[in-house]
Amino acid sequence: MDSIVFQQVDFGLLMPLLENDDVTDISYSNGGQLWVKTLSKGVYQEHIEGLTNEVMEKLAFQCSNVMGKTFNMAHPLLDAESAELRLNFVHDSIATNGIAVLIRKTPAKIRLKKEKLVAEDYVSLKLHDFLIECVGGHCNILVSGETGSGKTELIKYLASHIKEDEKIITIEDTLELHLDKIYPTRDIVAMKTNNIASYSDVLVACMRQNPRWILLSEVRSAEAVMAVRNSISSGHNILSTIHSDKASSIPMRLYSLLESSQDIDQFVKGMHRYIQLGVHVKGFYSTKYNRFQREITQVVEFYVDDKANEAKVNIIYQRDLAGNETYNNPTEHLIDYLASQGVVMREDPFIPKEDTIKDTQGVNENKQAVASSIEVVNKEVVPSQSAPSNTQVTSNQNVVTNPQVTPSVNVTPSVNTQTNNLVNNAQANVKPAVNNGLEIMDI
Repeated sequence: MDSIVFQQVDFGLLMPLLENDDVTDISYSNGGQLWVKTLSKGVYQEHIEGLTNEVMEKLAFQCSNVMGKTFNMAHPLLDAESAELRLNFVHDSIATNGIAVLIRKTPAKIRLKKEKLVAEDYVSLKLHDFLIECVGGHCNILVSGETGSGKTELIKYLASHIKEDEKIITIEDTLELHLDKIYPTRDIVAMKTNNIASYSDVLVACMRQNPRWILLSEVRSAEAVMAVRNSISSGHNILSTIHSDKASSIPMRLYSLLESSQDIDQFVKGMHRYIQLGVHVKGFYSTKYNRFQREITQVVEFYVDDKANEAKVNIIYQRDLAGNETYNNPTEHLIDYLASQGVVMREDPFIPKEDTIKDTQGVNENKQAVASSIEVVNKEVVPSQSAPSNTQVTSNQNVVTNPQVTPSVNVTPSVNTQTNNLVNNAQANVKPAVNNGLEIMDI
C-alpha cells in the first residue's frame, strides 16, 4: 500500500491484509467480526487476535484527524479516501452493536488481462474482441452489476484500449479509476465532485476541456444521470457503471434515478438512441471452479427502430445459471454506427449467416426453364412434309393469318427454322420465353 494521505495512520493489525494484492475489501462489524473479500476466494471470515472495537475506533480517530474531519456522536459518519483506499466508519451511536468499518482497496493498476479473462472464463475470446472493437468504434457503454462484481475494473480495462491520442476526462465522487496515475503520459484529466463543485458544475468545466471520452465511475444519482445524458447528447463518448439486475434494464434504471417527472417514453428512447451497448457483470462463488468467479453474463445492444419509432433491445450475448451461452449478431444500426466511426465490423461476428448462392439458384432456374421450353416445342411442333397454307409460328399469343400462302407450298423448312429459333431464343433468354409463353397454333 502506497498512500501519502495515510502515511501518518497506523493500520496496525490490518496491514498484512492491506498489502495483499488479492484482497479487495475488508469489513469489520458486530463487536469483532472480520470479513475479507478477495479476487480468488470471494468473501470469507478472518480472525485476527487483538482486533477489537477499541482498535477500530482508534483507527477512525486517526483518519478523521488526517482528513480534517470530526468523528463522534454529533458527527457519526466518516468517509476517508486516498489514491488507493476508501474507508467508511459508522459510530457506535448509530451502529448499536459496535463500530462498523469498511475498507475498500482501489489500486492504481489494471488488474484484468486478456489472457487471464479468457482462461478464467470471464469472457469468451470472440466476445472480448467484439467489446474491444466497439471501444475503438467509440460506442457508449454502460456496465451494470451488483456491488463488488467488478464493474469498475471492467471499465478500467475497456478504457485501457482507448486510442492514445484521444483525450479522457474522469468525473468521480469517490476516487476509483486512477487512469491518470496508470497512464501518466497521456492526456487525462481527473475531476472529483464535492460539496462545492457538483456534477453539473464539473461537467460544464469538462465540456470546455474538449474531451473525446468522459468516464463516470458510477451513476448513482439524478445528477449523474443528467451528466450522462448531457455528455452523450453533446457528441462525447462515455464509459460508466450502474447498479442494475441485468444489462437490458439499464435505461429503465437510469430513469428510476431521475427525480423529475420527465416523460418516460421520450427518456428511454433517448437512452436507446445514444447508448450503444450495455454489459452485465456478475460475481459469485463457483462450485465448478471452486473459487470466486466473475464473468460477463449479458451484452445487449440498444437502438430505436426508425420505422416503428420504438426502443428496442438486441441481446447479443447471454449466459444462464447453468453456463449455457447464447449469441446473436448485432443489428445494422450498430454496424452502421461503427462504420461511421471508421470501424468495419462483419455483419455476422458470432453466428455465420447461411450461404445463399443466388447466382447458382438463378442458373438452375434458367436450366429448368430452358428444358421446359424445349419440351413444349418438341410436343407442339411435329415435323411433316407439308403444313397448312395459312399456318405461321409466333412467339406471342397473337394469331397471324396469311391468306396469300397457297396450300400447295411446302412450309416444313420454314416451320423447322422457326422452331430452332425458338429453342435458341429459349436457351439464350429464358425469362421472356417463360413470361410470354411459346404457342404454335393451327389455323
